[in-house]
Amino acid sequence: MPKVIDRDEVQKLIQEGAQIVDVLPKQEYEEQHLPGAVSIPLKEIDSRALKELDRESPVITYCWDTQ
Repeated sequence: MPKVIDRDEVQKLIQEGAQIVDVLPKQEYEEQHLPGAVSIPLKEIDSRALKELDRESPVITYCWDTQ
């Protein structure tokens, strides 16, 4: 179930093995992304998530949108 988490919770989850997913378009991911993040653009998340992510580990998704 999705939920908003703060920076401390992100750090805790990463230490516990969480997966970080950047959902921005590939070009924006290539320009700048968090270390260790994988790129799964939002438009592709439904088709790729089950194949590429570990269902047993937490997943942190993020994007940077100033609009």
